[in-house]
Amino acid sequence: MDVVIGIDLGTQGARAFAVGPDGSVAASAHAALRPAEQDLPAGWIEQDPAEWWRAVCACLGQVMAGLPGGARVAGLSVDSTSGTILAVDELGEALAPAVMYNDARSEGQVPAVQQAGAALQEKLGYAFGSSFGLPKILWFQQTRPELFERARWFLHAADYIVGRLSGEMGVSDSSNALKTGYDLAALEWPAFIEGELGIPLARLPRVVLPGQAVGQVCQLAAAQTGLPAGTMLYAGATDGTAAQFASGAARPGDWNSTLGTTLVLKGIARELRRDPHGVIYSHRHPDGWWMPGGASNTGTDWIARDHPGAEIAELDRAARAWLPSGLARYPLAKNGERFPFFHPAARGFVEGQAHDPLELYAAGIEGMALVERLAYETLAGLGLEVGERVFITGGGTRSVLWSQVRANVLGKVLVQPAVTETAFGAAILAAAGCWHGGSVAGATAAMVRLQQSFEPDAGLGPVYDQRYQDFLAALRRRGYVEEAG
Repeated sequence: MDVVIGIDLGTQGARAFAVGPDGSVAASAHAALRPAEQDLPAGWIEQDPAEWWRAVCACLGQVMAGLPGGARVAGLSVDSTSGTILAVDELGEALAPAVMYNDARSEGQVPAVQQAGAALQEKLGYAFGSSFGLPKILWFQQTRPELFERARWFLHAADYIVGRLSGEMGVSDSSNALKTGYDLAALEWPAFIEGELGIPLARLPRVVLPGQAVGQVCQLAAAQTGLPAGTMLYAGATDGTAAQFASGAARPGDWNSTLGTTLVLKGIARELRRDPHGVIYSHRHPDGWWMPGGASNTGTDWIARDHPGAEIAELDRAARAWLPSGLARYPLAKNGERFPFFHPAARGFVEGQAHDPLELYAAGIEGMALVERLAYETLAGLGLEVGERVFITGGGTRSVLWSQVRANVLGKVLVQPAVTETAFGAAILAAAGCWHGGSVAGATAAMVRLQQSFEPDAGLGPVYDQRYQDFLAALRRRGYVEEAG
């Protein structure tokens, strides 16, 4: 049998999946990153790229050993964290630890990048921040000039792993390159990076779309990983983009909601739509479409705060009797919201008198779904197509009750894929390259299997329509959203 391998390089470790053409998982493995003993300034977060490579090699060795006899690896792809930057020399040797996506040291360089890249920000509808790669590179230029001059390339984490696998550094994917300032509309590095910031474009990698061939496994990497030399390598993506592919969202109008400690929405659109408030931004889909997305600070973390040590399954069983609740709740655990509206001082609230702590819990489940409904209506208001079904992933899918309430509130069918691991999404990109003529939509449709679906209860539609209007009114009274009309 033929398989493709997807590798997810995360902040805590690496994971690899070997997947067949029908989406069946033939083997998988995980290797944790060893924590480094570091004494860094406040806000600095670094990782050792040698640790990345060790974990990836360990995963690949386990996967190759676990494959059934006669299995052939047709291709491999890698995803990684978005915004992480690593400086390497001509030989591909790291010149310093990797500066992680959530490292805040480049906060002082952000204004200069925003000013120089104003036209690109306006064009693509986002704003550079310290979590982006380009301010980090400018930080090296301004504070580590000797290292900057020695650097041959500034790479993303996935680029480095692909370079180690192929023996040739200097190639990236458009998904990871977004936060380094790559112009996703023109598909080129914009001139302001060199002309105004003084960062030579020759120091940045060549960029291709996810799923395109970028090389082959070299002899040295074959000896270290167990992969056959000559195995095809295909461009990967950011971890968030790979996770979206793993969800099953494949064509325009498809959306994926990932519910965890936050609520993240990612979809597929035919055209680029700019958000005037800047709370969403879009990746470029390899098939020529766009991938808009936004993230709410609202999620499930209020549950641990309000019900410490409680079992979710027990709470769910007891809370069923309180649904629909008589409360309007916005279950924001910490101050500040970023999507579906932006308000840095937003606070969670409850309107109405709770008769029991379980009614408050039930209202919290509804509140999460009401935020999700507002998010989709906001997206539709920007002219984005939102279909009648939503692909759901994340820890929130472990609760059948939550998923059913969300379906009732949204008035949409929710579908849950059988495999939601990010590495599975990376495998889809490899499959697109070697089996589907570069079509990620084709690979997604062929490989993602749906585990279960949740139909909205039509009888509860009018109830939740009114609850949604009450929720909007409560947000307006607090100035979180604008008055209608």
